Amino acid sequence: MTKYVLAPDSFKESMTAKEVCEAMSRGIKKADPDAEIISVPMADGGEGTVDSLVDATHGKKIRVEVTGPLGDKVESEYGILGDGRTAIIEMAKASGLEMVSAAKRNPWITTTFGTGELVKDAIDHGAKKIIVGLGGSSTNDGGAGMAQALGAHLLDENNQELPLGGGALKNLAKIDISDLDPRLDDVKIILASDVTNINWGRRRLICFWPPKGCK
Repeated sequence: MTKYVLAPDSFKESMTAKEVCEAMSRGIKKADPDAEIISVPMADGGEGTVDSLVDATHGKKIRVEVTGPLGDKVESEYGILGDGRTAIIEMAKASGLEMVSAAKRNPWITTTFGTGELVKDAIDHGAKKIIVGLGGSSTNDGGAGMAQALGAHLLDENNQELPLGGGALKNLAKIDISDLDPRLDDVKIILASDVTNINWGRRRLICFWPPKGCK
């Protein structure tokens, strides 16, 4: 008997990692009916990360309505892992490329606000550690929308709140984090990415504009 270990990532906008495993298993069984197949769906921080970690730790999924990439309300979900204190969030589930039709994909107007709402909901459910998968995003706002969802105020030179979307940041003059959700101080946030990202820490990450513009 031959043993096969299947460990694929998802096929973007086509198949989840679990569906890829199922398709590969069917193909192997046709060629080798006696095969022993071990399926281990993988993810790199993009689509499928929630499914992979929830399944592996016998956790659960939580459904929630959030703000989509274009500002409309969408149904989303995130996972609570088996320890009951760790949440796994995919940007792709709230701010993802597959949530925007090809004709409407415009990083000047898409926002990460919904991802911030998922973070807030996870904290509401008692999460003390949050893993945020960064893959599959349709946005280019540097996490500004996520910060806004968590209480940060992005202001122009007239102290007016900026609208959502990456394009609005050209008018950013000041960031006010005085209303930032204080519970973030007690939550560890881990970024899951398939590239190297500089970690400046929570305060420096949110104050991505010159520090003198933050208070």
